[in-house]
Amino acid sequence: MTHELRDTDAPRDATLDRLLERIRYDGAYPTRERAEEVLLGVLTALGRQVTGEERVDFAGALPRSAAQAFTAEAPVVEQLGGAAFVYDLAQRTAGSPATARWDAGVCLSGIAGLVGDDLVTQLVARLPSGYALLFGRAQLAQAA
Repeated sequence: MTHELRDTDAPRDATLDRLLERIRYDGAYPTRERAEEVLLGVLTALGRQVTGEERVDFAGALPRSAAQAFTAEAPVVEQLGGAAFVYDLAQRTAGSPATARWDAGVCLSGIAGLVGDDLVTQLVARLPSGYALLFGRAQLAQAA
């Protein structure tokens, strides 16, 4: 499944505004600016973990500024598991692991509602274990 970029910035801006309001509300952030700061930090960290077609598809489903944050840095050679991702996010944002987990969960579950189930399922399947919960989904164990 491929996602096409939207034709104009106006719907993308409206989509970003709705996403930021949801993140602000769900995360209990005091301002829209704080919600945006958290969102862009989480997306930059996630972008380092995602490669290939999933990276292109995910970026294409995001509003422009969110996609720019997601693709701002080159992907890492070795992907981090979900817990290590949270600790890395905490270090990069000078937060605690608890606040990084909160930030990641609030942002990624909000993004999941924006980009859709198919893309989130595809992305989570390509990442190491531990990311499903961050997107607000159950982590299913695979049969041996």
